[in-house]
Amino acid sequence: MEKKFIQLKNGETYAYLEKGSGKPLILIHGNLSSSVYYLPLIERLPDDIRVIALDLRGFGDSSYLSKFDSLANLATDVQLFMSELKIEKASIAGWSLGGGVAMEIASRYPRSVDKLILINSTTHKGYPIFKKDKNNAPILTEGYKSKDELATDPLQVKPILEAIATENAFFMSYIYDLTIYTHNKPTPEANQLYIKETLKQRCLVDADYALACLNMSDVPNLYTKGDGSIKHIKADTLMFWGTLDKTVPEYMVLDNLAALPKAKYIKFEQCGHSPLVDKPNELAEEILKFI
Repeated sequence: MEKKFIQLKNGETYAYLEKGSGKPLILIHGNLSSSVYYLPLIERLPDDIRVIALDLRGFGDSSYLSKFDSLANLATDVQLFMSELKIEKASIAGWSLGGGVAMEIASRYPRSVDKLILINSTTHKGYPIFKKDKNNAPILTEGYKSKDELATDPLQVKPILEAIATENAFFMSYIYDLTIYTHNKPTPEANQLYIKETLKQRCLVDADYALACLNMSDVPNLYTKGDGSIKHIKADTLMFWGTLDKTVPEYMVLDNLAALPKAKYIKFEQCGHSPLVDKPNELAEEILKFI
């Protein structure tokens, strides 16, 4: 499947995969990934669904002309993307970081969202990166005060930046095996394709800082005081989480569930952070029923 390209009104060029026609479903990927990670789901969706998986700004083959400071900036990109494709309303699915972007879209552009789907999503209260002590243990009461400071994080950021800079596919694959593929693993051929896409990312610090600063609640976190915008989401919501997820703990999913009164929660057993790998058939079936 070849990527297509479209220029947005803000000057950024977005790459995307598209299949089928009919009711639109837009897929938003997570951090350290791209549209390609959605291939197992895309392949299982029927042709009467217009499924579109995009590369966010600074990820995959999309441009990175301007840095971004928030997931709301990326949500605006997606709204501009929909406008260029003349899509007035779509179901929006977001995996991990993409779930945060999807929630921002549903909050800021409610008329553009039919159904909201959150796949092992970050919480609307943000995904913090804590400062580390001399032993590299997290200091749970301290966050980073700037992007430049966050870029020096010795555990979660700096090693990933170095791996991307050196195109170290072996290290990146090790990180995925450690944190994402805690049950099944993709085939070697698929994994090679995915990791190649991951190494295209140019916006890691922006993405990490935007995740930490995300706060749609009305309770302060370490990075921001919160704007209460989660209350603006009115769309019916379907949420997934895997019991073996080592990246997003269940309390984050339950935070979202408590804040979204029109949400349904499906918990997958024997599933890690990527139902796209661990439960692709079940994921596709439940999404199709929902939309």
